[in-house]
Amino acid sequence: MKFIVSSTELSVHLQAISRVINAKNTLPILDSFLFELRDGTLYITGSDGETTMTTNVEVAEGEADGKIAITAKTLLDALREGADQPLTFDVNQDTLEVNVSYINGHYSLMGQNADVYPLPPILGEDAIKVEVSANVLLKAISCSLFATADDELRPVMNGIYFDITEQDITFVASDGHKLVRFRSNAAKGESQAAFILPKKPAGLLKNLLAKEEGKVSIAFNERNAVITVSDFRLICRLIEGKFPNYNSVIPQNNPFVMTIDRQSFISAVRRVSIFSSQASSLIKLSLSENQLTLSAQDIDFSTSARESIPCQYAGADLNIGFKATFLLDILNNFTSEEITVALADPSRAGVLEPVGQQEGENLLMLLMPMMLND
Repeated sequence: MKFIVSSTELSVHLQAISRVINAKNTLPILDSFLFELRDGTLYITGSDGETTMTTNVEVAEGEADGKIAITAKTLLDALREGADQPLTFDVNQDTLEVNVSYINGHYSLMGQNADVYPLPPILGEDAIKVEVSANVLLKAISCSLFATADDELRPVMNGIYFDITEQDITFVASDGHKLVRFRSNAAKGESQAAFILPKKPAGLLKNLLAKEEGKVSIAFNERNAVITVSDFRLICRLIEGKFPNYNSVIPQNNPFVMTIDRQSFISAVRRVSIFSSQASSLIKLSLSENQLTLSAQDIDFSTSARESIPCQYAGADLNIGFKATFLLDILNNFTSEEITVALADPSRAGVLEPVGQQEGENLLMLLMPMMLND
């Protein structure tokens, strides 16, 4: 097997799929990339056993199709130090020796038998297929990934829920304390279906989508999904189980609505939360006419803080407590200049939405309150 490839193009593709490889793998072969030359195209695969990413790179002068596994770290480190130039890979399929030549030198390393590299699952004919705009999918993952859980007892919470209907697709993530629901009618399915995408492949997909335009193809069955993005294909094991009824936990009647500048809110929460209890990170929001007062205290260290900022609010006075770190997580994952905070009473979740939703989209975030001592 022999081929010539651009060092820069190879490095870019390897860097992208290297994120799927774990620092410690159960199978030693998973420390390697799988190189496969087929019909003049080089296919490169990285995997952790449950999630697999494959990319393809055009090569020059490809000779003799074949495949071999090459240690990922060694190859990445070597490419990182080199300038942009053509690389000639000459692989001896019998001895597994790999010789890489470039303008002013060469290096050699030992590969591994590609036949022991685990093959990704193949979806059957009954797989459900849907297409989503790269921009819509990127926005959905970007605004919801932070709200996924790390819960061994409830694994269904450890990913993003794709709720597909004939009218739209709703993306939901929740860890029990905060919830994100992003709905877009720019994407829809041929019938009602759903799956839960785990956190790791969602993060990998987010990195790929940042440079993509056009459509993303998603095919899935009960156990696995195949997501195709231009030169990359992501195959992953889905989280099995039933996602909770997310609509039932979103309060519907919230008479107390505040509109506030998001950056001013973030800055005030950051300053005041410094003086909150390290154990609880509790911050108190006190609403009065056109004014929000934030306060926090740490009784153990005799510290406290209080700050008022302007807002648009015309309801009755209301006090509610939130965990400052969770509140900042939510505020930082909006992109609008202003947001609304809709409340019902101190014991019910607060509903936060951007001012001026984009056409065809609806973004909502929910935060559970904390009990106030006073």
